[in-house]
Amino acid sequence: MATHGDQGDGNFRVIAGRYRLEDRIGRGGMGVVWRATDQLLGRRVAVKEFPFDESDSGALGPVDLRQRRERTLREARAVARLRHPHIIVVHDIVEHAERPYIVMELIEGGSLADRISAYGPVDAAEAARIGADLLSALHTAHAAGVLHRDIKPANVLIDSGTGRVVLTDFGIAQVAGASTLTEAGTFVGSPEYTAPERMSGAGTGPASDLWSLGALLCTAVSGQSPFRRDSMGGILHAVLFDEIRPPPQTGPLLPVVRGLLERDPMRRLDAVRAEWMLRELLATGRSPESAPVTSVWRSPRGLLVGGVLVAAVAVAGVSGVALLMREGGGGNVPAPTSPVSSSPAPGTSVSTPVPPSHSPHSPSASLSSRTHINGR
Repeated sequence: MATHGDQGDGNFRVIAGRYRLEDRIGRGGMGVVWRATDQLLGRRVAVKEFPFDESDSGALGPVDLRQRRERTLREARAVARLRHPHIIVVHDIVEHAERPYIVMELIEGGSLADRISAYGPVDAAEAARIGADLLSALHTAHAAGVLHRDIKPANVLIDSGTGRVVLTDFGIAQVAGASTLTEAGTFVGSPEYTAPERMSGAGTGPASDLWSLGALLCTAVSGQSPFRRDSMGGILHAVLFDEIRPPPQTGPLLPVVRGLLERDPMRRLDAVRAEWMLRELLATGRSPESAPVTSVWRSPRGLLVGGVLVAAVAVAGVSGVALLMREGGGGNVPAPTSPVSSSPAPGTSVSTPVPPSHSPHSPSASLSSRTHINGR
């Protein structure tokens, strides 16, 4: 694939007679993301370019290429039906030389994963702010019948100027009433952030996204998911069997994290309650209460079905790993020696990481000073 504009050398391409591709700001298995200019409206945008043929995207057959094109269209449609300040805005979808492109708002900043990698974990107050905004976004998406299915730090953008939190990359989203593009026996997603019911094949619902958010909050304050292990089998076992131990840095977020990381989706904390608890924490500086916590975080059904799955992965070896990894590395399980993955997410509209500053409306500083007292 031509990469004109990668270095900003002026050798730009214009697609659909309107969008000038300038600098490449992200790349993944689902495509390349460019910083671009909408020449008609005179505004900066991000353009996600879909891989065109086997030379662009690896050893892909026509069926895989067709499915990726369909995912591109479905991603655009899924996001276009959502209107929320913390969900990425899709401006347009165009075809150029038989290749689809998604035109999105440009977020000048990095992902949460970039930020953690560059500056370390955030404090409890900032994690609460990020979590509350994401919960609000998820509530809107779920009400519209859209399940994200890949909530992780790499898919959360933070605007460098305003601190605005933006959920992006709906590439594997599930939309109510739409046919699924996942074939029988396959799995897409990021295992360290995947709910146990999805791991065991029990299906996906809104509660699955909330589990992922619970794992994300742990990563935000500690630097890594509580389910990180040195092998795929280890990750599966951690999600399905191991005692769940939120990191000490969770502090006042603990009731929310415990409620979100409830293995039984029927008992898991819902988005409205979880958001209220986090905003209450931000307003008062006190640990929110009344999260539905069980004495033992285990689901008997998950243990039974999960045991079969773990055994299957152990037998399948490399094939099992490939089965659980998202295409093109989008669902990375970082090596144990790497504390935080800093790879840009497919579809991420980012430029450079941003320093850990707080938005003007965030009471992070006041809460941070109280965390040592109330962080129990």
